[in-house]
Amino acid sequence: MVREIRQQGPHHYVFSRYVDPIATVKPGETVAIYTDDAFESQITRPNDKPSEILGAYLNPQTGPIFVEGAEPGDTLTVKIESIEPTRDWAVSVFVPYFGGLTSTKFTRTLQDPIPEKVWIYQLKDGWLEHNARLRFPWRPFMGTMGTAPELEALSALTPFDHGGNMDVPDVKPGNIIHLPVRVPGAYFFTGDCHAGQGQGELCGVALEITAKVTLTFDLIKGKSIDWPRIESPDELMTVGSARPMEDAARIAYTELVEWMVDLGWDRWEAYEALTQIGDLYVGNMVDTYYSLVAKIRKEYALI
Repeated sequence: MVREIRQQGPHHYVFSRYVDPIATVKPGETVAIYTDDAFESQITRPNDKPSEILGAYLNPQTGPIFVEGAEPGDTLTVKIESIEPTRDWAVSVFVPYFGGLTSTKFTRTLQDPIPEKVWIYQLKDGWLEHNARLRFPWRPFMGTMGTAPELEALSALTPFDHGGNMDVPDVKPGNIIHLPVRVPGAYFFTGDCHAGQGQGELCGVALEITAKVTLTFDLIKGKSIDWPRIESPDELMTVGSARPMEDAARIAYTELVEWMVDLGWDRWEAYEALTQIGDLYVGNMVDTYYSLVAKIRKEYALI
């Protein structure tokens, strides 16, 4: 029987070591965690006004979860066993002054905001449908997943070296997420489940849905990493989050070189290999920092 974990009291909107854990897990343990959607389920109808309903608090997190034996300098590994929807609809919205193709507080212009709009998608038989054109397959992943930073608290809207709001579609079932441990117990958080999303999360909002995510926790003792890593059955991936976007790309590729060196590669041969066979994609181009993913297939990396 898999133990279930639900948020006790209000959700958190920061990744922080300064709040009490809601549960404790042991290395090797599998648990099911319930998460709310990015809007704490406040947007439910096409005529809702996000600008009137939503404030500064977005991406409610379930956590923190204390991992027994986790110490600074370790790596926390989290295998995503499954993601199940806990309702039969998802929501996406256009929010004034937020998104990849509009004026924002980071990219200021004199243009008017794009129109405010709510899109409701019904989930049925593995498909999400708003209308005949806006119909997409169920492709779930966790938009936010991370550990507590060593000192400061970081917004649940922010991706950084702790993980956080990376909005990376490879944080999905079947993959293992590697996260740095910077405080005793790691203090793990997750939330912001997406029923699907294109690369870049262009308007800033994916197909947002409530979910039950089943995870298996483990530790790599004495091994520290600087940025999140993802391992799929076929690929090794690293995530960099920064602005400008090219710095996020540099972080991701440098971290992937370092991972390959850990696996026995010569540094400069790894650099050459990624030049010729590496892949790179944009997880998000809308958050406080942009997240990019560098990857290499295991058939090339594991030699």
